[in-house]
Amino acid sequence: MTDVVIASAVRTPIGKFNGALKDVSAVELGRIVAEEALNRAGLTPQDVDEIIIGHARQAGNGPNLARQIGFRAGVPVDRPAFTINKACGSGTKAITLACQSILSGENEIVLAGGV
Repeated sequence: MTDVVIASAVRTPIGKFNGALKDVSAVELGRIVAEEALNRAGLTPQDVDEIIIGHARQAGNGPNLARQIGFRAGVPVDRPAFTINKACGSGTKAITLACQSILSGENEIVLAGGV
């Protein structure tokens, strides 16, 4: 059986509604976290096989937040990316799906989480 590990875990600061982060988009927060997660894991954007990102409130962020985050973090555009739209637990669901894709042999390295 394949061992699946979380190679790096990074999060953004917790902010208040209309607080200091109000002008920073979810895509930008995701890019910052994605770049740092890859850096801490000793990986490059080219190592990523797929991107799975959860986000509960996608309105106003444009289509497929996962694709936007991956693109801005330097992941090659030929890597698949999809966004989980779920009111609660979307980031956890993204990580679960990433684990399943590795266990099935579909992927080796997945950038997964939530914003």
